[in-house]
Amino acid sequence: MVGPTRSKLKEAASQPLHSSGSVQCRRRRRITGAGEPETEEEPHGEVEKSELPLPVGRRNLPGGARPCSPRRTRNLNAQKCMQIDVVTKALFLRRFQFLSCYLEQLLNKLHVLRRRQFSGRATICIAAFLGLLHWIHLVTLFENDRHFSHLSSLEREMTFRTEMGLYYSYFKTIIEAPSFLEGLWMIMNDRLTEYPLVINTVKRFHLYPEVIIAFWYRTFMGIMNLFGIEAKTCWNVTRVEPLNEVQSCEGLGDPACFYVGVIFILNGIMMGLFFVYGSYLSGTQLGGLITVLCYFFNHGEATRVMWTPPLRESFSYPFLVLQMFVLTMILRTSNSSRKHFAALCLSNVAFMLPWQFAQFILFTQIAALFPMYVVGYIEPNKFRKIIYMNMISVLLCFVLMFGNPMYLSSYYSSSLLMTWLIQGCGWFCGTIILKFLTSKLLGVSDHIRLSDLIAARILRFTDFDTLIYTCAPEFDFMENATPLRYTKTLLLPVVMVITYFIFKKTFRDILCVLSTNTYLRKQLLEHGELVFHTLQLGAFAALAILIMRLKLFLTPHMCVMASLICSRRLFGWLFCRVRFENVIFSLLTVMSLQGCANLHNQWSIIGEFNNLPQEELIQWIQYNTRPDAVFAGAMPIMASVKLSTLHPIVNHPHYEDADLRARTKTVYSVYSRKSAKEVRDKLLELHVNYYILEEAWCVVRTKPGCSMLEIWDVEDPSNAANPPLCSMLLKNERPYFSTVFQNSVYRVLKVN
Repeated sequence: MVGPTRSKLKEAASQPLHSSGSVQCRRRRRITGAGEPETEEEPHGEVEKSELPLPVGRRNLPGGARPCSPRRTRNLNAQKCMQIDVVTKALFLRRFQFLSCYLEQLLNKLHVLRRRQFSGRATICIAAFLGLLHWIHLVTLFENDRHFSHLSSLEREMTFRTEMGLYYSYFKTIIEAPSFLEGLWMIMNDRLTEYPLVINTVKRFHLYPEVIIAFWYRTFMGIMNLFGIEAKTCWNVTRVEPLNEVQSCEGLGDPACFYVGVIFILNGIMMGLFFVYGSYLSGTQLGGLITVLCYFFNHGEATRVMWTPPLRESFSYPFLVLQMFVLTMILRTSNSSRKHFAALCLSNVAFMLPWQFAQFILFTQIAALFPMYVVGYIEPNKFRKIIYMNMISVLLCFVLMFGNPMYLSSYYSSSLLMTWLIQGCGWFCGTIILKFLTSKLLGVSDHIRLSDLIAARILRFTDFDTLIYTCAPEFDFMENATPLRYTKTLLLPVVMVITYFIFKKTFRDILCVLSTNTYLRKQLLEHGELVFHTLQLGAFAALAILIMRLKLFLTPHMCVMASLICSRRLFGWLFCRVRFENVIFSLLTVMSLQGCANLHNQWSIIGEFNNLPQEELIQWIQYNTRPDAVFAGAMPIMASVKLSTLHPIVNHPHYEDADLRARTKTVYSVYSRKSAKEVRDKLLELHVNYYILEEAWCVVRTKPGCSMLEIWDVEDPSNAANPPLCSMLLKNERPYFSTVFQNSVYRVLKVN
C-alpha cells in the first residue's frame, strides 16, 4: 500500500490540479459501490481537457497568431505555484503516511473480506486456526488456575469436585480394568455408588463420553506400548512443608491429562464451528469473525469448561451448536437433502446422550419452530421431516440408554407428539397434559428435571429437594451485574438492535401476507431462520434469568446473533448510505476495549491447587479402613471418596433420582434437629460404617434461607425447637458415634 501511495503523490506533482480531483472522485465511487463490481470509468471530458497541449514552445498557433511572451510567463508561474502547493501537501502528509496507509489498508481488508466469498477449503482453514486458538486459551486458563501439570495423581483427582469426580471415577474404572469389556461390565453392574444396590451407571449418569474416551485411551496406550514409545514423563515434585514429595506425570499417557485434553479439543473444535455458523447465518466470513470475537470477549459468561471440564455440558453443548447450524441450513434452503436431515438426527442424539437436561433445551426449540410452521415460515413437508428426525433421535436415545423412561416422559417427546394432534394455542397445554400422563404411566414423575426447577422458581415452591438445588450459586437467578457485563462489550446493545429489526421485518411480512392472497405466501414469508434464532434467543434469555447456570446457552447464542450485524438482508439499506467498513471497524474497536480487559483478567488468574485436609482424609481412609467399609457424608466429598479410595458410598452428587434423594435426605439428617439415636438407626439401615462430618456445614449459609438448619426447618417443622444435632456431635458424639479421625475440616465418625 505504501508504494502505490507514494507514486500517486509523485504523479499529482506533475499533473494539473483537476487531474488529482479526478483520481479522488474515482476513489470515492469505488468505495461507495459496496456490493457492485469495481469499475473505474474515466471522466472523458476532463481527460480530453487535460490532454490539450500547453502554449509553450515556438510553434505557430491557429490562425497565424504568434504567442505572447508575457502570457507565457504568467502560465509558467501559475504552473510552478501549483507544483509547489502539491509538493508542500505531499511533504506534510508524508509525516502521517504510515498511519493513513495502515488505516486505509485495514479498511480495504474489511471491505474485501465482506465481499469476497472464500472457498470451502479456506473457510475450513480459518475455522481450524480459530479452534486451535480456543484450545490454547482453554489449556492456558486451566493450567494457570491449578498448575495441573505439576500435581500428583491424587491431587488431580481431588480437583474434580462434586459430580465431576463421580464421572471421572467411571473412566478410571474402565482404564484400570483387565480389559475394556470387563471395565464396561463393571460400571454397568456397579455396587460402589449406591451401596448395596446394583445400578447401571451408564443408564443413570449418561456416561457415554467416559466410555468412548476410555476406549480411545486404551487404544492409544496399546499403540504406544506396541511401538515402545513413552506417552508420559514423570518427575518428583517437592512441596512446601508439611507436604511430602509426590510424583507428577505429564503427557497423554497420564489418564487425567488425556481425559481433560479430549474435552478441550472438543471445545476447540466448537469454536471453529461457531465461525462457520456465524459466516453462514450472516452471509459473510466477517460475520463469523464477529461471532468468534464476541465469544472471546465474553468468555467468562459463555462457558465454564476451563474450570469444570468433566461436567456434562462440556461434552453436550458443542453438538447443540452443530445441531442448530444444521437446522439453520434446513430452514434457509428450499430443498434440503437427506444428508441435512440425517445430520440433524445424529446431532440431536449426540446432544442428548451426555446430558440429562438436554431434552428441555430441545423442547424450547420445538416451541420456537411450531408457531413458525403455523404462521407459514416453514413448509408443511419440511416441518414434517424435522419432527420425524426429532422423533427418531428420541427413540435412538431411548434404546442406547437401555430403555431410560425419562426420554419418553419429557416435555420434548410430548411436544413432538402434540404437533400431530393440535395446532394453535392448545398445543402448549396439550404438551403439559401429555407430559404428566406419560410420567405417571412410566413411573418417573418423581424425577427432578430442569422443568421442575424452573416451576419452583416461578411458583416460589420450596421443599428439601428444590432447596438443595436452588441454594447452589449456579442454580440461582442471573446476577444483576451480568447484563452490565454484556453491555460493556456492546454484545447486548448489538443483539437488541438486531432483534428489533428482525421483529420489524417479521411484522411487516406477516401484514403483507394477511393483505394478499395465499399464492404469494411462500414468497413473502422468507428468511425463517432469522425468526427462529430470535425466538430461540428469547427462550434462552428466560432460562438464563431463572437459572444462572444456563447462561451457557444464552451468551453463545447472542454471539451468533451478533454476526447478523453484517447481514445485507437486515442492514443493506444502511450500508448503501454509510460505509460498511467504518461501521464494523468502529464497532469492533469499542468491543475490544472491554473485551481485551476481560481476556487480560482471565489470563491474570494464577493459582495452584492445594487441599491438605482432604488429602489427609483420603490417605487415612486408604490405609486405616477395610476395602468394603461403607461411607456416607456430604455429596461433594462422597464423589472424591469413591474416586480416590474406591470404597462403597451410599449417596453422591447426581441428585435427580428419587431413591437417591431419599438416601441423601437420610444422610443429611445429621445436620437437622433430629435425635442422635434416630439418625444413627437410619444410617445403619443404609449399612453405613463411617460418616464424614464437615463442621462448616453446620453453620455455613450461602444466602438467607439456605443453611442446612433453615432447610431442615422447612422440611421438618415439628423439630424446629430442638437443638442442632451437628453441634451436639461436635461436643460429644457418644454413645451412638465415635470419632476415629479428625483434622481442621473433616471429622470421621464411626457409626456404633
